[in-house]
Amino acid sequence: MGEIKIPENEPGSSIMPGKVNPTQCEAMTMVCCQVFGNDVTIGMAGASGNFELNVYMPVIAYNLLQSIRLLGDACNSFNENCAAGIEPVPEKIDYFLHHSLMLVTALNRKIGYENAAKVAKTAYKTINRCAKLPLGWAC
Repeated sequence: MGEIKIPENEPGSSIMPGKVNPTQCEAMTMVCCQVFGNDVTIGMAGASGNFELNVYMPVIAYNLLQSIRLLGDACNSFNENCAAGIEPVPEKIDYFLHHSLMLVTALNRKIGYENAAKVAKTAYKTINRCAKLPLGWAC
């Protein structure tokens, strides 16, 4: 939607000129997938122990420590290479704020839900921010 800019860490897309690939976000997602998998392993290993002696403790410890290391390293990398460089695009934010159908919610108290719904539907169909004007309501 273009309301924020993320740092350009690698060359852009070969099929979409000007696109900034969110590689740090993708890397963080991959780390999360690995940690989820580690959690499943930890849960299964923990449930498999019997008689106060869990022979699965090595796999539990390994996966727990790996998850901690992965999350720590990924968070540091994400912060340094992405989050710290995120910049807002005020023009886009302003546009989305002032052209959003959520603005109709404020009309509920004045004109009622049914009429506000008509305004929203008319605005959606006509892509007109002040669709309430043809319906007789002031902006």
